[in-house]
Amino acid sequence: MSWAEQIFNYCERGLDPSFWAEPVNAVSNGAFLLAAAAGAIALSLATAKDRRPSVGEAGAIWLLIVIVAVIGIGSFLFHTYATRWAMSADVAPITAFMVAYLAYALRMFVGIPWPAIGLALVVFLYIGSMASSLTCADHQAVGATVGAEPCLNGSLGYAPALAALLIVGTISFRRDRRAGRRLLLAAGVFLVSMALRTVDQDICDMTRLFGQSRGTHALWHLLNALTLYLLLMAAIDRERRRTWRW
Repeated sequence: MSWAEQIFNYCERGLDPSFWAEPVNAVSNGAFLLAAAAGAIALSLATAKDRRPSVGEAGAIWLLIVIVAVIGIGSFLFHTYATRWAMSADVAPITAFMVAYLAYALRMFVGIPWPAIGLALVVFLYIGSMASSLTCADHQAVGATVGAEPCLNGSLGYAPALAALLIVGTISFRRDRRAGRRLLLAAGVFLVSMALRTVDQDICDMTRLFGQSRGTHALWHLLNALTLYLLLMAAIDRERRRTWRW
């Protein structure tokens, strides 16, 4: 396996190896930068009058904001260079955010102790790894299996994140309705986002724009950015309420 090997996973790229083969997919990653910027502004305003600074809590949210920005950069690299090293730059920050936010949510919204959180993260990573590695038969010819592809166009790997979001959101709703509503809303947006990612190749020929098939992957980016923004705002709103109680 070569790190420079090119990957042709998306409708918009097709088999074109050039840098700008996926202009819509590439540019749509700006939504992650906008989500991070909006989160940074909201957190700055939320902590502006903090009479009892909490470096740990606010610092954790700042870290999440930075990771969201890095997700946008990593995804841009993948949809321009389309190589294995660029795919790693795309996947690594996404995984980092899922793990970091799950740890934050379990601690701040659910209130479970750190040892239990550590165990939950290990289970989450294991299930995520298993889901990502599953392949499904690709029936391109009638009655014949000609290959194997990641299930649901690779979207199955995100199913554990959706499940975790639904579970934590439901538990949080019982403890804090405002936080729970934001998490469950984020889960709903993420579900639609996953569906759009899944059908990217299946409806490729139906999504022609300016003489080229575009697919639906850019919509995955936009809705994912909205999902991450909602998750950031759930954390920031908690910080705001903690701050302004004093």
